[in-house]
Amino acid sequence: MNVYLIMPGEISKELTEMVKFFTKDVDTIIIKDSDNIPNLQNKKIIFAVQLNNIGWNIKLFEILTKLYERGTNALKGSSGFILIHSPLEFYTKSMAQNIIFIANQMGCRFPGHPVIECIEDLKNFRTWEKKLKIPLKNICNKLCEKFGKTFFQDNPKLIKKPKILALHASSYETSNTLTLWRMIRRHIYDCEIREFHVENGTIVDCKGCSYKTCKHYSKRNSCFYGGAVVKEILPSIERADAVVWICPNYNDAISAKIMAVINRMTVLYRKTKFYNKTMFGVIVSGNSGSDSVAKQLIGALNINKSFRLPPYFAVTAIANDPGEIIKVKGIEEKSKKFAENIMREIKA
Repeated sequence: MNVYLIMPGEISKELTEMVKFFTKDVDTIIIKDSDNIPNLQNKKIIFAVQLNNIGWNIKLFEILTKLYERGTNALKGSSGFILIHSPLEFYTKSMAQNIIFIANQMGCRFPGHPVIECIEDLKNFRTWEKKLKIPLKNICNKLCEKFGKTFFQDNPKLIKKPKILALHASSYETSNTLTLWRMIRRHIYDCEIREFHVENGTIVDCKGCSYKTCKHYSKRNSCFYGGAVVKEILPSIERADAVVWICPNYNDAISAKIMAVINRMTVLYRKTKFYNKTMFGVIVSGNSGSDSVAKQLIGALNINKSFRLPPYFAVTAIANDPGEIIKVKGIEEKSKKFAENIMREIKA
């Protein structure tokens, strides 16, 4: 197994320790700058990222830029994981989303929970401390060792007739995003597809119950609010092998109703993780900002909720007026290509 460690710039003792535990008993090939980058297709890649006081690592983006110059297949067949340290309490999540989005566009997949972050004074491990009752540093090392073993053994399994759930909150008459999904769906075969429309009045956002309360409801396959989410949406998500999130760009963000579904999934997440579920995104913007929506999906579902992120997970387009999507140059071919990617990633 070829394991490459992209670790550019000056590295803190905290990040050095994280890498040591993550790569325990594994030989790595270290890449520290953009000179003479080897072929990184079909590899295991660890991004070990040290951030400065403004949340940046220039040498890392020099490496990513050099890779992108090789084309969108530069990381094809590879799997990635991120270890990231910030001297402040900021930037780790936003930088991780950015790295994942860029690498994913080059063909890199990421397992669920593909980021271990370490912020100022290890504050982000305090919730773990309540449960494990060990020092923060030990928690960080323990998680690095655990997720390292999982990452190196990870091998996605294909399914003969996968179950696909498509979630949307759009109007069938006017939505360019929903029209794009229908174009994609025409090219998907021998899969069980279910669409669910999150309508007005069927969804209330998460109340923010305590962990204990949320856990209590999850054991009963329920939630504080109940309703359509508990009766239909959560069981559909639990049953699905893949979920397609149909997301028009609303002010460079996911729509409120779809975001409410994601927030309410916490009660299901308390009961079961989503490592074996694959996520896809269909995103249409009126002008720009599709990457902002894609990164939101990555942060909420891949980093936080443990959905598997396949290569090229999102298809994006720009269309403003109703029906304009069908006039976008090359959209039919783009739809077909995305459908083929969905099947390639989940279907045996």
